[in-house]
Amino acid sequence: MRVVIAEDLALLRDGLIRLLQAHDCTVVAAVDNGPDLHTALTHHRPDVAVVDVRLPPTFTDEGLQAAIDARTQIPALPILVLSQHVEQLYARELLSDDHGGVGYLLKDRVFDIGQFIESIRRVAEGGTAMDPAVISQLLASQDQSGPLADLTPREREVLAEMAEGRSNPAIAQRLFITDKAVSKHINNIFTKLDLAPSTDDSRRVLAVLAYLNGTDNPT
Repeated sequence: MRVVIAEDLALLRDGLIRLLQAHDCTVVAAVDNGPDLHTALTHHRPDVAVVDVRLPPTFTDEGLQAAIDARTQIPALPILVLSQHVEQLYARELLSDDHGGVGYLLKDRVFDIGQFIESIRRVAEGGTAMDPAVISQLLASQDQSGPLADLTPREREVLAEMAEGRSNPAIAQRLFITDKAVSKHINNIFTKLDLAPSTDDSRRVLAVLAYLNGTDNPT
């Protein structure tokens, strides 16, 4: 798996490089600012980009904007955002494009190496990897109208677990319900969000993005 890293803190950037290399990833570029990130993404076209939101020169949203801009040239470019804090505006901006794998993790999640590597691989494969803290804050400010309002409390719990990237068996274990019940809830979610039949993975991603965006039309 080919990876581009954008992180301005040299110690963390070097740590990410070593970590990814130890897990059979090839770091094709590691940069510390927005302009260099955009160049690296469009030149190398990696399998996934691991991007800090705030990069030089202004330390606002250079990392995220460079990644989003690169997606206009590389549709569905998988992006995993790392942030020191939950920044709802940036999370929603990333999620507004419902094509390609996306992830948003707080930086302290990097210390859980197994979970971090799993998240990178999931995003590279077109899935989602959302930090629970990000989900909680997005939901707190979400507009409870449209088809999302039709979901039952249990369906919303299942969809929140899907947003974190969990499989059906993992959801069943966490919510203390059967695999069959999880499948039933997910089918109900697809129906209520008016997601046309397609590959299950594709519909899961669309459902998650609709949930986190609070959009009325996930398709």
